[in-house]
Amino acid sequence: MKLRLCLNFILAALVCVHAVPILSSNEIAIKSAQGLRLLSLEEGAEPVWKTEDEKLDLMRASVNFFDVTEVYELEQKNGVVTSKDFTIAATFPAPSHQAALTPILSTVSTTNMQSNLNSLTAFNNRYYKSTTGAQASTWIYNAVKSIASGRSDITVSLYSHSWGQSSIIAKIAGSSASSPVTIVGAHMDSINLSNPTNGRAPGADDDGTGTVNLIEGLRVLVAAGFKPSTPVEYHWYSGEEAGLLGSQAIATAYKNAGTKVKAFMELDMSGYFKPGTKEVMALQADYIDEGLNTFLKALITMYSKIPWAMDIPCGYACSDHASWYKVGVPSSFPYEAITGNDNPTVHSASDTTSVNGFSWAHSLEFAKIGVAFVYEMSV
Repeated sequence: MKLRLCLNFILAALVCVHAVPILSSNEIAIKSAQGLRLLSLEEGAEPVWKTEDEKLDLMRASVNFFDVTEVYELEQKNGVVTSKDFTIAATFPAPSHQAALTPILSTVSTTNMQSNLNSLTAFNNRYYKSTTGAQASTWIYNAVKSIASGRSDITVSLYSHSWGQSSIIAKIAGSSASSPVTIVGAHMDSINLSNPTNGRAPGADDDGTGTVNLIEGLRVLVAAGFKPSTPVEYHWYSGEEAGLLGSQAIATAYKNAGTKVKAFMELDMSGYFKPGTKEVMALQADYIDEGLNTFLKALITMYSKIPWAMDIPCGYACSDHASWYKVGVPSSFPYEAITGNDNPTVHSASDTTSVNGFSWAHSLEFAKIGVAFVYEMSV
């Protein structure tokens, strides 16, 4: 039963506040052992318990949610940021390193991205609970470790979860070690909504493109001898398709540890735009920081061959940027196309590079913006 606390205010106005009982560790453990998952379906609402089948039904109905089963208790300790908390946008200096960055951006290679994506799509799927999902995580870890070899200032680690597929974090130390960190992220997992565990889910665009954009971005910066003033991190998240599981775990842990994050940018799908439509970088309009979007607009104008355009709101918990927004980090999310002109084959066996509308030239521009974001934020 909820307790009702009534407070009297000026002019005898009566405002009633419902004190929502906090779920206990014991209840969470019991429900989880029964196979239930705790889902946050909308901002400000109490989370609800759902079976795995009910959770899958929501996904098939394109209902976004946070699966907060793993992070609920830590979130209650940390406090959760809502959209009402961002009344003042963060500020960032205008991009100013064009002379140094332009030659680096010219080395970003679609050939490398194609090769890496071919390896990722060769796995039957990259579902966070599947054997091949765990194997794909190991493949990415080894690829990133190889890029970072010989650089003592770069560490690459697996971030373990309660499920089989680990997330991956590559850290580049800054000369000002205590400064806030700049993070770019993508999710590594893929899903076939008809048969998540065993179904074929190449995930070429969702989010194979973002995954290889980051791998290639890290490669070109390492090859250029990039050494930032402030620390930089590259993240590849597990379990995004199942309720932003990996990014929530990491973002919540960072907040709990007091890790300061300057800015976060997500690359989730960058390889498609509907044939016959205008080619753009679509900037998400909600659950982002307006100041960071202003910076991103300037970045795209300076370094990309294609223009930016504002997208329609993507809604609650639509990708990993929302996990960072939820802990109060300035976040942004440039997307492959205006919603409706984006890839219609995701979450199926048809999400391959052969779909009409897939373009490596298009994805290249997002990889370049990922490099420019890191460089301009951290040098």
